[in-house]
This record gives sequence, C-alpha cells and structure tokens, in this order.
Amino acid sequence: MQSFERSLGTRLKIENFQSQVCVCAASTNLTCVKGRAEMGSKMKITLRDGAVKEYDSPKSVWEIAADLSEGLARAACAGEIDGQVVDLRTVVEEDCSLNILTANDPEGLRVVRHTCSHVLAEAVKRIFPQAKLAIGPAIDNGYYYDFEHEPFSREDLDKLEAEMKKIIKEGKKLERFTLPREEAIKLMEEKGEPYKAELIRDLPEDAEISFYDQGGFVDLCAGPHLMSTKGIKAFKLTSSSGAYWRGKSENTMLQRIYGTAFNKKEELNEYLVYLENIKLRDHNRLGREMELFTTVDVIGQGLPLLMPRGAKMVQTMQRWIEDLEDNEWGYVRTKTPFMAKSDLYRISGHWDHYKEGMFVLGEEEKDKEVFALRPMTCPFQYYVYKATQHSYRDLPLRYGETSTLFRNEDSGEMHGLTRVRQFTISEGHLIIRPDQAGEELKRCLDLAVYCLTTLGLQDEVTYRLSKWDPDNREKYLGDEEYWESTQSKIREILVNYGVPFTEADGEAAFYGPKIDIQAKNVYGKEDTMITIQLDCAIAENFDMYYIDQNGDKVRPYIIHRTSMGCYERTLAWLIEKYEGKFPTWLCPEQVRVLPISDKYENYAEKVKAELRKNGVLAEVDNRSEKIGFKIREARLARLPYMLVVGQQEEADAAVSVRSRFAGDEGVKPLGEFIDQICKEIRTKEIRREEVKEETK
Repeated sequence: MQSFERSLGTRLKIENFQSQVCVCAASTNLTCVKGRAEMGSKMKITLRDGAVKEYDSPKSVWEIAADLSEGLARAACAGEIDGQVVDLRTVVEEDCSLNILTANDPEGLRVVRHTCSHVLAEAVKRIFPQAKLAIGPAIDNGYYYDFEHEPFSREDLDKLEAEMKKIIKEGKKLERFTLPREEAIKLMEEKGEPYKAELIRDLPEDAEISFYDQGGFVDLCAGPHLMSTKGIKAFKLTSSSGAYWRGKSENTMLQRIYGTAFNKKEELNEYLVYLENIKLRDHNRLGREMELFTTVDVIGQGLPLLMPRGAKMVQTMQRWIEDLEDNEWGYVRTKTPFMAKSDLYRISGHWDHYKEGMFVLGEEEKDKEVFALRPMTCPFQYYVYKATQHSYRDLPLRYGETSTLFRNEDSGEMHGLTRVRQFTISEGHLIIRPDQAGEELKRCLDLAVYCLTTLGLQDEVTYRLSKWDPDNREKYLGDEEYWESTQSKIREILVNYGVPFTEADGEAAFYGPKIDIQAKNVYGKEDTMITIQLDCAIAENFDMYYIDQNGDKVRPYIIHRTSMGCYERTLAWLIEKYEGKFPTWLCPEQVRVLPISDKYENYAEKVKAELRKNGVLAEVDNRSEKIGFKIREARLARLPYMLVVGQQEEADAAVSVRSRFAGDEGVKPLGEFIDQICKEIRTKEIRREEVKEETK
C-alpha cells in the first residue's frame, strides 16, 4: 500500500496537454538514425545488464527483444534508447544503450495504460457513437480520456468495461502510420472529430502527423503503444468527472473517464482496495460526515459553510497563530477592508497581472468608481506602513493579519475546502532593510516549520523554489538581473536550511520568487500550503521608504508570507492526515462525559462544568441509552476522551477514563485527569494510538 501512496499522482490537475496529447510532429519514436550500417561496421547495442549485442543490419526494438528471449518479446511494452522511451516499432541503426521495458517497469506500465486509454476510446465510440474524442494520456496511476458527451454514470462505465474486455480479447494489433498535416486534418474532419482536428491545426504546417490504427479504430497519437491489445492484463474504470477542453473554463465542458491498469490482477485488486481506503480519508466526505463543514448550491460553489465543530477548530488555530506571532515572533496586528477601489490594484499591479482572478464590483465603462474584493492583503498593509514615517531603526516591521480573501477560481478547479473562492489566511508582510533579508527569510521559514511541527505535518511536505519564466517576461515586474538576484537569495536560504527542494519556472508571483511548501491530498494532488515570497520591487510602486542613518530615503524590501497558510485548506489537510482523529488540543469536543444512568446526570454535569472552567471542551451524553452504546457513539465521533461516571466515581470525586489512545485508562481523581488533559492541550502534545479501536 505504501508504494501506491508514494507514487499516487493527481487525478484532478490539468496536465500540460501539449506534452500529454496524443499528437506528434515527425515523431521521434520511430526515427531511424542512419550512418553505421552504411559504413559496413556492426551495430553495438549495450543492454541493461551491461552486455553488448552486435548486429549487421538495422533492427526494431521488438526484433532485438525477440532475439534476446521469446518470453521477453512477449512481455515487452516499449524500449528505452539512451534514456528515451520509444515504441517497440522503433528501428535502431546505430550504437546505443537499450533497455527493453516490460509492465514491471514504471515507463513500461505507462505504455500499457496509454494503450488502455485507446481501448477505452474505441469502446466509447462503439457504445456511444455520437461521442467526440478529445485527449487520452497515461497519468501517474492510470489514464484518462476526455469526450464530448453527456455525463457518464457508473452503469455506463460498467458497460464500457465489458466492451473493453471484448476489444482486448480480440487481440487487435496496433499499427502506426503518418500523414501530412492537411491530410491529417481532413481525415479527422471526415471522422467527425473536431477536437482532434483542432490539435493538428496547432502544429506546424510541415509537420508529419502520426496515427495508430487499432484494427479499424484510428486515433491521433504519438505513442508509444503496445503491439497488440492483448498486452493489457488487468484494468478498471474508476470514475468520471467534468473537465474543460484544454483546461480553460471558457471552453466546452467535456466528460473525463478515469481508469487504471496493472500487469497482474492481484496488483489491480490491491490498488482498488487502496482507493477505497483513501476515499474514507477524503476530507470532502469525512469532513461532512463529522459535521465540520457543508456546501449549499444556492450559496455557491467554492463557498463552504463551517459548521460549529469546524468553526471551533479554525478558531482554535487562529487564536494560536495570532498569539504565537504577536507574543513570540514580533508581529503587530492590522485589520483592513475586504475591498478597495480599482485604483489600489492598479498601483500594486494586480489589476494588470491578476484581474481575471478577482471579483470586480462594477464596470469601468459605466461606473464612476469600480471596486474589487481583495485577493490579498499586501497593498492594504503598505498604506498602514506609509501612514507613519519610519527610520532604519524601526525595521524590520512585521505586520500580521487574519485575512479573508476572495479569488475567482474556475469551477472545475474547486474541491471541498482545498480550493475555494473565499478563504481565510494567516497572512503577514515584513517591511525590512535589504541587509535584513537573509535573516528575516530564515525566521519566516523557522516559523512555518514550527507551525507544521506543532500540527504534526512536518513530514508531509516538500519544498519548492518558485521562479519566474524568462520566456514570459511581460507577466513579471523587474528585469533579468532582478530575478536572478532575488532567486539566488531564496536558493541560498533553502540550501543553508538543509531541506531538499525543487525549482520550478513560472511559479513565482509577478513581483518576486517564493519558497512554496507543498503537500498532497489523499489522491496525490499537490497544493501550496505555506508560501514565503521576497519582493524587492513593489515598494517603488507605492513610494514606500525609510530614512537611513545618513538621512536619505531608501526603498525597503518586503517579505510576503504565511505562517500556517489558509485555514480552510489546513483543516482539509488535518482531516485527511489524522482521518478525523485530531490531536486533543485541536478537537472541537475533547471530552464526553457518559453517566451510566440518569441518576448520575447531576454529577456528570458537575464534571463537565469543572472541565470547562479549566478550558476543556466537554459535553455530556445524557440520553437514555445503555453505556455500551454511548461508548460506541463516542468512538465513532473520534473523540479523544470519554469519562464514564456512576455511583463509585461520584462517591470518590473521580472519573473512569477511556481514551482513543490507550483504551481503558482506569479510574482517576477528577483533579488528576484535569491536570493531565490541560497539560496535553497546553503543550499541544500529539498522543499516538496504543490500541486500535473499531470506529466503523
């Protein structure tokens, strides 16, 4: 199971269709590199184990596999020539290193899944001939194919699976052929496939377009593919959902069918069990079941309602973060408006660089003043800074705010609490001198890591240096020198911090590079949880300055950062991480008092009152039910503690303690238990379960 969890990729993100779409222009998969055969010398093929095979004439990858072993040829899915995955049909004509890939290799299994997506497309065209084909790539743990069609039901998927089994049993050979661009467009138009024709039109006029003929079913594709559909051993269609054509909300909403395939039925069954298990951890299901949040159509997509339990958890985190920042990390708190005139966003650059992601109130052509809900707090806090003149001695100034923000997310991107249109964030902006940049960036990272560690999430994250895209310069403020300099500062911080990190072009904010702390949900979709951004440019736009030791005006640098990120997204993350069994300090109900009969309700209420007086979130279950039923209900609610009280407990001013962590902890004096749980809450201890109790 762990191998699945490590490799599970996003099924929801829009893949870069230019790399995944089944199109090639003069595909390299079947290129014959000439030269050695013409010189009359033998071609040397270095195999995976280091052995060298020599051939007098060109050979396809499949022919070489057959020469090595008939069994290997039967199992072969693709080849890897000098590190590049190629079709088995690829002809080799010069010295190279060659690996024969089977379904036991990740890239070989990817080829199986790619071919399975074509089998799915043929099945759809057989059962629903009016459907239009879009794209169908392999992804990390399976494949998908997009169609223009009505939404598919589970019954539709079952019918398609049965048809796919027929196609696989037929053992159709896959044959590759190419056409010039105009002939390729004509072929797709004649077949009534407008999306395929559109993809081909985007290619150069002199491109040669490749197709695969699957026993009469023809699909536009770059490959590589299996030699025959019989190479698909175990597959399953897992789900369907909507997806915009090319990932853009202004385009047609298509229907995406997800599936997966494995080399063996046992591997497939193990994966399907794993999928069922992660569905149980999906915050979108579990959070609703636990009554933490809900959504309502008439309120709107991406606008979740936090119910009392969820609101209590967010309140706990918010109070913790605010006290932590203000009392221990040197922040001062601001409170700024939820909206502003467009004038503010023009100065900040958001109007030019981010307007499509904002909720704009009014029309520029009609209204004297146009407002917009704020997508971030930074320009507001700049004016807090500008309200007073500052000297170099005043810096760094660290402004913190619990900010409610609004972003106009595409409807296809929204999911539960992780991607919403209104959210609240632990936002902050540090106004600093240039010489303070290194130390303050490190402190921001220290704070983020402290928050992650306290929440028990430090092992769930990865780090990324998000850089500008030099090929898209109009998107960013500043020149190449500015970006190289600021990116170097961020890189140095991460290197000195000693955490492994990746670098990603095009992920920076328009004003500066970022440290992005990333995490994946149960399905493998990655989101940014915490961000720390260095901005050396935007102070100029706002005429921000401080007076240095010489009495001169100097532009400050600005660090944009979050300490814990978005509260809603963090709540979703916590639900999935702990499967609803939160650390005691975060629980919306920490103790449930269970009287064994109604005769002991008064004592149960006294216990509850004493707990609440000490800041413990306690409730009493005074229903006329048997004590065993009440205990099971409390377990199902994933509560950390249950206190059973009866005649003996009342007489001794004690409680019988049952916990989620150790089961029956015995009878304890009430005062002793209160001291124990208050310490656990105060220190934010994360107790691990010592016994497994049934919660289903």
